[in-house]
This record gives sequence, C-alpha cells and structure tokens, in this order.
Amino acid sequence: MNATVTPIKSETLVIVGNGMVGHHCIEQLIEQGALAQYQIHVFGEERQRAYDRVHLSEYFGGRDAESLALCEADYYTRHGVQAHLGVPVIAIDREAGEVVTTEGRLHYDKLILATGSYPFVPPIPGAEGNSRLVYRTLEDLDGIRAAAASAKRGVVVGGGLLGLEAANALKSLGLEAHVVEFAPRLMPVQLDDEGGAALKARIEALGVGVHLSRATQEIVAGEQYAYRMNFQDGEYLETDLILFSAGIRPQDALARACGLEVAPRGGVVIDSECRTSDPAIFAIGECASWNGNVFGLVAPGYTMARNVAAQLAGQPHAPFMGADMSTKLKLLGVDVGSIGDAHGATAGSKSYRYIDEATASYRRLVVSADGKTVIGAVLVGDNSYYDTLLQYAQNGIKLPAEPAGLILPAGEGAPALGADALPDTATLCSCHNVTKGAVCCQVDAGVTDLGELKAITKAATGCGGCAALVKQVFEHELAARGVSVDKSLCEHFAYTRQELYGIIRVEGIQSFEELLARHGRGHTGCDICKPAVGSILASCWNQPITDPLLIPLQDTNDTFMANMQKNGTYSIVPRIAGGEITPDKLIVLGQIAKKYDLYTKITGGQRIDLFGAQLHELPDIWGELIAAGFETGHAYGKSLRTVKSCVGSTWCRYGVQDSVGMALHLENRYKGLRAPHKIKFAVSGCTRECAEAQSKDVGVIATDKGWNLYVAGNGGMRPRHAELFATDLDDETLVRYIDRFLMFYVHTADRLQRTSVWRESLEGGLDYLKAVIIDDSLGLAAELESQMQHVVDTYECEWANAISDPEKLKRFRTFVNDHRADPDIHFVKEREQRRPARDAELHLIPAALEVN
Repeated sequence: MNATVTPIKSETLVIVGNGMVGHHCIEQLIEQGALAQYQIHVFGEERQRAYDRVHLSEYFGGRDAESLALCEADYYTRHGVQAHLGVPVIAIDREAGEVVTTEGRLHYDKLILATGSYPFVPPIPGAEGNSRLVYRTLEDLDGIRAAAASAKRGVVVGGGLLGLEAANALKSLGLEAHVVEFAPRLMPVQLDDEGGAALKARIEALGVGVHLSRATQEIVAGEQYAYRMNFQDGEYLETDLILFSAGIRPQDALARACGLEVAPRGGVVIDSECRTSDPAIFAIGECASWNGNVFGLVAPGYTMARNVAAQLAGQPHAPFMGADMSTKLKLLGVDVGSIGDAHGATAGSKSYRYIDEATASYRRLVVSADGKTVIGAVLVGDNSYYDTLLQYAQNGIKLPAEPAGLILPAGEGAPALGADALPDTATLCSCHNVTKGAVCCQVDAGVTDLGELKAITKAATGCGGCAALVKQVFEHELAARGVSVDKSLCEHFAYTRQELYGIIRVEGIQSFEELLARHGRGHTGCDICKPAVGSILASCWNQPITDPLLIPLQDTNDTFMANMQKNGTYSIVPRIAGGEITPDKLIVLGQIAKKYDLYTKITGGQRIDLFGAQLHELPDIWGELIAAGFETGHAYGKSLRTVKSCVGSTWCRYGVQDSVGMALHLENRYKGLRAPHKIKFAVSGCTRECAEAQSKDVGVIATDKGWNLYVAGNGGMRPRHAELFATDLDDETLVRYIDRFLMFYVHTADRLQRTSVWRESLEGGLDYLKAVIIDDSLGLAAELESQMQHVVDTYECEWANAISDPEKLKRFRTFVNDHRADPDIHFVKEREQRRPARDAELHLIPAALEVN
C-alpha cells in the first residue's frame, strides 16, 4: 500500500507588517507557490487584518473596518499562513535568526520588513492630546471622531496629499476646517506655483481655510477655541483640535536597532532585489530606501512585494529599479494630477500651460528639449486628461504637431490617445502592474467579460483610477479580434438605450409591459431596465411618473418624488427658477421648515433644500408649498435640476444682458424634460461668469451682441469644462439650438450618461455635433424641435398631480395601515437645527422616546 507523503516545509518566512504592501506580498507568495517551501508567519501591530488605507477617509462616510479589509476573515488560515495580529515585533536577533515579539521568540530563515511609515509630528511646544492628533490608522480615525464630537473647528498641519485628505475628513465630521502649510503652496512636491494657486482657490471655494507660509512656534490655550496656534510671523489661529499630516517617516527602528544599513534620510537600504545589508532580510514598501529614495505610494510597494515573492518562490522576476510617482487624486472633491517631472526641472525642458482663472483650472505640460516627448504634467480641476498624458510620458509616444492641444479644452486641440496607439508594454494599472499586453493575452485566451478580466489580472481593483482606460482597451481588443462587445442594456433587453428609445418612439409604445412583450425577455424586468425604460417613456410621451403603470418602473427617489437621505427621511426641493424668489415665498419656506422642523440649506444651484421629512409628511408639506405657488424642483429625477444665474444687467454694473430673465425662460421651458442623466444650466450676464456657466451641461454667457452657448460641461466626480458651441446668438436662435441639443442627447445617449461623456463618445466630436444641431446635417432639426415643444406643452407638476389623487397618496405611508411616524428615525440638534443621529449617539436617546 502506497502512503501519501506530505512534503515538509523546510524554511520559515517571517513578514513584519500587515499593511497593504505586506498583505500583497502574502497574496503573491500564495499565488506563486511559495507555501510549498515556506511556513509563513505575519506579525501586525494592529488587531485588524490588512485594510485599505487608500480609501481610509471613507471610514468617516459609513464604511467600517470589515468593509475596508483586504481579505476575508479566514483568508490566512485557509491558505496555511499564521497571522499574529496585535502582536508587535520588538526586536530582531540577526545572530540567532529570530524575531522577538511580545509573546516570545520565533526563528526565521528569511525575513521581510514591511513596517511601513509613521506620521511625522514636528516638535512643537504644547502639542499634546487633541492638539496632537494624526491620520494614519483606524484607531487614529476613532480618536479624531471622538475629538470632533465636542469641537467646532479643526486644523490640519500639512498641505500635502494626506493633509488635504485629513481636511476633508474634518469637513465630513461637520467641523470648520483649516489647513496650515509651511511651504508657499499646497502639495509642494507634486504641484508648481500656478497649480498650487489653482488648488488653493478651489479648496477655499469649498469653505476650507488655507494658510500658507506658516510655521507654528507653539500651541497654547485659546480664548474662543480650545487651542491657539502661534505662528512665526506673529499671526495666530485658534481651533478645537489639531491634526498633524506633515509628512511620513520610514518605520525603520527595528532595522536600526539590529544593525541593518539605514539611509541618511531614513529607510532601510535595499538593492534592486529588495535585499537589505543582510542577505536573509528583505524590505518592501515605505520602510525601504532604494537609491536614497523612499516611495510613499502603494504601487511601488506592490512592485517590491511582487519582486520579493517571485524570488522566494523561485520564479522569474524583474529587478526593482525605482518607481513612477505619478498620481491622480480627488482631494476635497477637486481633481489633482501630477506626472513625472511636473516642475520642469529637466535641463532644456519646455512647458505649455492652460490657465482658467474663472474656474480655477490649471494644466501644465512639460516636454523634452527636442519637443518630441512628454516628461511631466500638472493637472488641477480636471483629470480627464491624465490617462492620455501618462501614456505619452511612460511610453515615449511621439507628440502631435501641436503639443499644447493635449491640455486644451476638448474640441480645441489634439485628439485623445486611442487604445490602438498604446504599445503592449503600456502600463494600464500601476497598482497591480497590468500592461496592455497582459490584457491582450487574456483576450487571446478567451476572456470576454470585463469582470472576469479584473478577477484574473486584478486590473482596476486597486485605487480604481485606471478603470475607464482598462475598459476602453479591453473592448477595443475584443472588437479588433472580431468579438462583438455586448452592449445590451441588461439581460431582459438585447438593445442599447439608444436602440430602445428608437423602438419606443417609432412604434409608439406606451408601457414597459408592451415593450417587454414585443422586444424583451422574461416577465418582470430588473433595476437596470425598469428605470431606463421609465425615463425613455417620460422623455417621449411626458406622462406623469405618478401614473400607476409607471410607478413600478421608478427607483426609490422617483417613486416618492424626493431624495432619500441616510436615515430614511427625505429632502424637499421646490423649484426656484433662476434663483429668483419673492420675500413672500421665502417666508413660506421658513414657516414650513419651522413647522415640520426641517434642516434648511441653500444649495450651490441657488435653491433651498429642506431635509428630514418623513414619508407620511411629504404630501402635507408639498400641499402647503403648492398652495404658496411652488412646484416640484425635480431634485430626485434624471431631468433638469437648476438654471443658475447672476443678477445680470438688471443690477450689475458689468452686465450686458438680462441673465435672470433668460434663466427664468430656460428653466420654465425645460423643467419637465426627462433625460438619461440630470441636467444643469447656468446663465451669466457677462464674461465675468459669476453663474459658472462653463461648468454646466448647458451654459449661456451674455455678450454685447447676444448670447454665447456652451455645451457638455459638468461638475461632480469628473469635472469637465463646457465647450463653446455658438456665439452671439439672438434669443430665438439660442432656444432653438438648445431644443435640438437636448433632444438629440435624449435620443442618442446611453443609460445614465452625462452630456459630457456622451459628447466625448460622438464620432466626429464637437464639429459633428455642430453639423447636426446648427447645419441640420441629419435632417432632424424640425423633429427635435417638435418633440421638445410636446414636452413643454404637456408639462405638469408631478407633486400637484400626486396630491390631487387619493389613490396615489396611499403610497406615502411608513406603515400600510397606520399613519404613525417611523419610530426608528432619530435626530439630534446641531447648530440650532436637527440632523440625523449618528450610531454613536443613539445610546443617548431614551428607549421609550419616539422622536419625530
């Protein structure tokens, strides 16, 4: 009888540090078969298993430690890795080949240091307790949350990447936030002076105080706040808490103590194999120093981890030769990008700059002395240029004849770099080192699903910044091999949204059931196709979404015609066309807010939001609003939201046209239009652009001869500058062009596609769109105008429709057979208004107390 012999693992591998880089190294060791040779032990100071520090700030937005974890709870046990969490390594005995922990000693044959870094706190007198907080671990964030509970103002010392992240965290906790930076600009490592100035303007516009060239000498007791920061120049700033984010330092204390070579500026010295001065010990991530450099990004750490894992598993590997420190980030909602030699320090380099002071946008392109290649770039305000510029820089792609076109607003310069122009060596995902060639290999192997591609290669599963580029390349390679790319709306309809729109319009289909029976599969539909078809039906026929046949198609917000908030209550947003409102209507809003105890906020779109209404209160509130002359503001719908305006020539000494009058006209014309995505307008009375029209889907700016029309811009997650479409238009022509533009968008856009993304997807770009809208190249102009006029003529306020129908009002109950409020909804008072109670505050509410 033959016995099965289990091979004995002959060596012990110890990993010190269970952060993102340490964990990635374990994943690579498992994947490459190193467990056949090594018994792996990992030690971590924190009790939590490895978690995602890149998205750490989301902890304040509702994510918990479990959702941030990088692996399942049983991952290490399942793979035979012994994890010692909450067990710090306190010494390394190199002579004995042992690590010393708080629980004893453990022998190692190979040792990997992945100890990361720690926050640097300058030695400032008085920095202690809540004036010496840091932003690094989940425990740190718990401390910040606790300190913020009794605070009104918070200050972050440090205006770098982490400092701005920390400022955003303070804002999310409801504090007045300030940033104090020693350098004369924000993000001094990544940005030049102009980029820093643009970022400062954008962040100050968000209500964050920015204090540059400030050195804190001491922290003393404050008068109005808990602390006073006294600066070197005699100025001071008071605050309730101080959070230090003044840079990081390599966590190299273990290495120093055991005699490993450490770089003069800190960090365990490693070679291109990530070996330290002891051949049995490796160092990876932020604790390592290669060629005098410490790399403070996750992607270089992952590269080191892959290098070491391959060596230990006996697999081929590339030497570590440094890392590209290019970064693409969203800080306080502001896009920031930095590529290569962003400061233009290379001898003979030349720079092209695009500066838009109106929107605080800035782009700089640095090219080589011969003008042939990109060597650096700076972006503030719009990162849509980043992927293209990064590929030019990383792959030495020859520049177009007019390099400046790469940073000019879309439609004014060089075309974006297509997927076919990228070499196979082009890195698409720097976190996991996925190249275009790797994607091509998977396509050749038969992978046709994007989710499967991500699972195999891990592309776009790190920071996520490469997701759009990965999808673009993947679909391009499928199409190049003759594989049809399935763009079906969902499993129930083998059509795109554009195709379904054409079917509904041409066949006159009036209901989802009719469309499903004629052109779909199945009997019920899903959460993708129902809202999409509901939107198309509304766009085509403009029937009230409250009609019984249409209600089942709507998502929660449209169903109840209000935006659901985090505690299950709803917001009330009446339309205030053009931002113009009478004193009587303002008084009514105040009276209603006071009567129903609603949180009140003025929005950036010149409207007033009333928060905290429970479901059963919505009809009563809207009944009072409609009686006072208000109507629904469609804040819940994929439709026209607002038309922002300045005061124009009526009041402003610079105004050249009546911007308020035009804004009122446009908002009242298009207020009933349902579209693939929300739409925002703005009208400015002169080129000073106070209404910020160039960041809207439709922007109108007055000239002394008429109106300039801008299209396809937006703010939000991916800000985009609107494009100049036509100039010096009279009122009638302006409206006619907008009619055609909006209806052509409704006809041809994809589901949930903003006008900016739709415009980018049009073959022929802005010139094609001009030909369709202005020159009527497709012969659609009259039809588009007629369809828009139908929408205008059949407009009906959805809330007025609902409250006039007793059957429709039955939906607005928390309990089917009871008119009571929801007893599980609780509020607390803050700044003289109520807000949703946080989880940590619920224990303060008596169990028997029902709070409405």
